[in-house]
Amino acid sequence: MRRKAERCFFYAFDLLSLDGKDLRSLPLLDRKRRLKKLIPRSSRCRLRYLDHVEGQGIRLFESACALDLEGVVAKLKAAPYAADERRSTWIKIKNESYTQAEGRHDFFDKLRKSSVSEPA
Repeated sequence: MRRKAERCFFYAFDLLSLDGKDLRSLPLLDRKRRLKKLIPRSSRCRLRYLDHVEGQGIRLFESACALDLEGVVAKLKAAPYAADERRSTWIKIKNESYTQAEGRHDFFDKLRKSSVSEPA
């Protein structure tokens, strides 16, 4: 959750369904190609396509750590979508020195409490 001048963006990295058709059985790269075609390339659009990196995973992870990001996710490019982590088609590699999480629980607790009215 990074903000710049109160402008937030949503980064899309996978497409599981399109026009009522289930795409989860397709390889990741096929799903990403379809997704990329759907997202406008306008700099004013708050929806952004998150591209992938091949063959430079270590450099990508080092960059994520240098930017104090939570980490990276490595996926098999030919794999279908798998919600079940036990299939081992993807792995989350965490930045052990990530600091952005500090205070985040308090922030979301305040948001939740302000949006939910408690019974009197």
